[in-house]
Amino acid sequence: MLFERPRAFREQKRRSLVLFGMSGVGKTRIASLLRDDDWFHYSVDYRIGTRYMGEHIVDNFKTEAMKSPLLRELLMSDSIYIASNITFHNLSPLSTYLGKPGDPARGGIAFEEYVRRQREHREAEANAMLDTAHFLERAKRVYGYDHFLCDTSGSLCEVVEPDDPDDPVMRSLAEQSMIVYIREEDAHTEELAKRFDSDPKPMYYNEGFLRETWARYLTESGATPEEVDPDAFIRWAYRQVLTWRGPRYRGIADRWGYTATMAEIAAVRDEADLMDLSEVLIARRG
Repeated sequence: MLFERPRAFREQKRRSLVLFGMSGVGKTRIASLLRDDDWFHYSVDYRIGTRYMGEHIVDNFKTEAMKSPLLRELLMSDSIYIASNITFHNLSPLSTYLGKPGDPARGGIAFEEYVRRQREHREAEANAMLDTAHFLERAKRVYGYDHFLCDTSGSLCEVVEPDDPDDPVMRSLAEQSMIVYIREEDAHTEELAKRFDSDPKPMYYNEGFLRETWARYLTESGATPEEVDPDAFIRWAYRQVLTWRGPRYRGIADRWGYTATMAEIAAVRDEADLMDLSEVLIARRG
């Protein structure tokens, strides 16, 4: 949804906003602020972890529990119940399921198993994005919300084709929503990497990129797949994906929406600030 006048988004009776960009750029913070102004918050990562990956996550927990004779006996007799307690702000169950490739003694999993789980995530994310239209309608019909924010996963650019005008996910989003890319600055790259180090969130990597990155890491580190430090690899890969995703994010914004900087988003304190920023973004594009 592109606008001809700077005030057009502000003047809509029902506003729908889609935020996308790397993990850590401020999408969820804005969603949290707007909840105080009666905006419905649709978290794509939460939807992935509950609706589409929930069974995989719990089965993984049960597989680990079955390795304990005590827990195995309790599970087999239905004496205990294992569930995932995923929330908007705690996506650890999903991150844990996706895992990290490398040394099993350090918590790693086999690379091909990692790729298999990545494929599950890709399908789940595409479905969760297509669910946006359903939740936009449901937010009004069930809960009475006029305004809606879709807080996308950082890997949105990996499940759509930015240059395809008929991409089903992007067409569905663009029919009803203002789409805003939150662009990280070069100065923020290290900050984002540090945030990821301290609070790694679910990451889906384009499979071709992932395989090339894994092969390069093995060559540069001199490690065998079973010797790789999983944490070291995943942090190294995150820094590589910052560069990989930039052109894809920009392609989405150029065709389908608008671009805000991390600094502009960080300055938003409430709905009024966001409406002011929307005018800036529309005028800048136009």
